[in-house]
Amino acid sequence: MVFFIIGLGLGDESDITLKGLQAIKSCEYIYLEAYTSILGVQKDKLEEFYGKKIIEADRETCEEAIDEILAQAKINEDKNAAFLVVGDPFCATTHMDLFLRAVKKGLKVEIVHNASIINAVGCSGMQVYRFGEVVSLPFFTETWKPFSFYDKIEQNIKANLHTLLLLDIKVKERSVENLLKGKKVYEPPRFMEIKTAVEQIIETEKTLGKKAIGPKTKAVGLGRIGMKDQLIVAGCLEDFLEISMGPPLHSFVICAPELHIIEEEMFEFYRWKKKDSGVKI
Repeated sequence: MVFFIIGLGLGDESDITLKGLQAIKSCEYIYLEAYTSILGVQKDKLEEFYGKKIIEADRETCEEAIDEILAQAKINEDKNAAFLVVGDPFCATTHMDLFLRAVKKGLKVEIVHNASIINAVGCSGMQVYRFGEVVSLPFFTETWKPFSFYDKIEQNIKANLHTLLLLDIKVKERSVENLLKGKKVYEPPRFMEIKTAVEQIIETEKTLGKKAIGPKTKAVGLGRIGMKDQLIVAGCLEDFLEISMGPPLHSFVICAPELHIIEEEMFEFYRWKKKDSGVKI
């Protein structure tokens, strides 16, 4: 028996690797993680393409029922099982935890890698090996505004490195009131847009006054990378208050202070003009 953790890539059902598809075909139980990211197609499309029934693993499943999934895999030792994740299996701490738990239970685990935003960010025109620490940007609320993300961006800028910002995803979330009351009533899904991210960055800068980032700081917006309608737009930070990047998912790159000559050319290639909505590549 093998417990596979399989990366699906970034776009649609056809982004699976041949190795990953062969592994899925061999599995009796197949789970799709729908918590840390979202694929560009619905589950039924995957089922049709793979010829297999898929069980969706939402946030509650990932946080509360992972041990049950692994226990079932252990009981059915004559049948392979798979856990499918968007992007690459080891780009999220959640999946590293899953790997460790599976190994500790004595399961034979095999990883099937795929593309993720961590390497696909090269499409921004910024050289991949010039990126510093990746930053996750959560939604601010009226009572919770974590400014700590800014320090990481500042450190990258001081080291003349680019910063990839992963923007918040809220899927199957409960309000504080419903959590306190124990009600399983879920909020509508929300996906942070680049405009919201920029507004939060500007608010943070005004509050902290560090001046590491300003209105003219160069940046690149990424929309739906890996999908047919992906959008790549370069501009100054303040430009992204006007730019519409379309439907989710969005990621954002804050550029290093100094760009390589090729990065400069790529930046100009993607540069936003008010008369158009961006460059599709």
